[in-house]
Amino acid sequence: MVEKFIGTWKMISSENFDDYMKAIGVGFAARQVGNRTKPNLILSIEDQGVICMKSQSTFKTTEIKFKLNEPFEETTADDRKTTTVMTIENGKLVQKQSWDGKETNIEREVTDGKLIAKCCMGDVVAVRTYVKEA
Repeated sequence: MVEKFIGTWKMISSENFDDYMKAIGVGFAARQVGNRTKPNLILSIEDQGVICMKSQSTFKTTEIKFKLNEPFEETTADDRKTTTVMTIENGKLVQKQSWDGKETNIEREVTDGKLIAKCCMGDVVAVRTYVKEA
């Protein structure tokens, strides 16, 4: 199921991301950078089913390694320390981050050859679209 997500994905659009960053508590200066950054998303599978997800941009590169359905500690690009669980639900790769009594979900799905990432915090939803690099 996770195979369709494997590869290098280049961001082509980002909608409502500033509101999403505000909702999760990102400060103004970091949001300015976040709004200008168009990261590549690189997913690969390593030994024993460990999945590696890297977000790479000129500003910052973050990387997480995880197994599906197993909680792990994540330090996010905006330096939140979260307990994160990655699952596959209805063909979507779902990332649930919990910190300080808050929770956000990032749902990624591949549709028509594009990877669509929906970032949800309460009723705030940002949509980031990626296309696969050849």
